Amino acid sequence: MSSHLNWMIIRNNNAFLVKKRDIKKPFSKEPNNVTNLNSYRYSGLVHKKAISVVENPDKKGFTVVLKKAKATNKPAKNAVSRPFKAGARRSLFKVKKLLKANHYRTDLTKATLRRASAILRSQRPIKAKKPKAAAAKSE
Repeated sequence: MSSHLNWMIIRNNNAFLVKKRDIKKPFSKEPNNVTNLNSYRYSGLVHKKAISVVENPDKKGFTVVLKKAKATNKPAKNAVSRPFKAGARRSLFKVKKLLKANHYRTDLTKATLRRASAILRSQRPIKAKKPKAAAAKSE
């Protein structure tokens, strides 16, 4: 079936939808959705090519998971994962280069980089805050 027909079937009802009150556009928890928005463009279920970014199990870096177009109907064989641990700037540069060189969903490049950047930001250690100078002088 075409991806448009699949989208028309699953857009309002599927197991991955997260519908809440006062939210105009529902969210989606599907595996290959980079932005977690329920829209045709970002859906990982209906497209032959889809991309996702997940955190590495050891909490260092991230992994980019690409969906193979040729193995669409073979779920066990259709995912290729590539870990990135080199460092924030280098990893983001390599992801951008990977997507651009392979012409792999270039429309999702910016969203993929944002997701990877958010994962890297969450892995940074939290700095201890110093007490304010004014509070220290008054004591």
